Amino acid sequence: MAELLNGVELVKKDGSKVAAEKHLEGKVVALYFSAGWCPPCRAFTPKLKEFYGKIVAEHGHDFEVIFVSRDRAAEDLVEYFNDHHGDWVYIEYGSPKIQELLEKFEVKTIPTLRVVKPDGTVVVADARTEVQEKGREDPEALFKAWKSLL
Repeated sequence: MAELLNGVELVKKDGSKVAAEKHLEGKVVALYFSAGWCPPCRAFTPKLKEFYGKIVAEHGHDFEVIFVSRDRAAEDLVEYFNDHHGDWVYIEYGSPKIQELLEKFEVKTIPTLRVVKPDGTVVVADARTEVQEKGREDPEALFKAWKSLL
């Protein structure tokens, strides 16, 4: 993913920005297409946050979620991100990269979670379902399965 997002700045939870290629190096990366106005997104985001917390905080794995917002205003994105998301990063509102990613990964509905290789190849197309079905009972096993695909 670092290759696909080369030159893109990602925004961290504290509002600081980081170069994607540096921040994502060596990490398993999931793209999270979501929006605050979307009820299914609001239902799934806490599950992803819990899964992410277990993988990163409890097990210390190199895992990053990139929030690719479908919100309709920058303020909506920031509010949804700050109030509901985990300690991951997002692509700034209005970035042309958002539309490029929506097209490249053929995102038709939200929420969508895709696990991708550094070059952007999708290794798990429906990671959302996997997090919902397997992420609670054994998050580490699910993460290791994803990592084995890279």
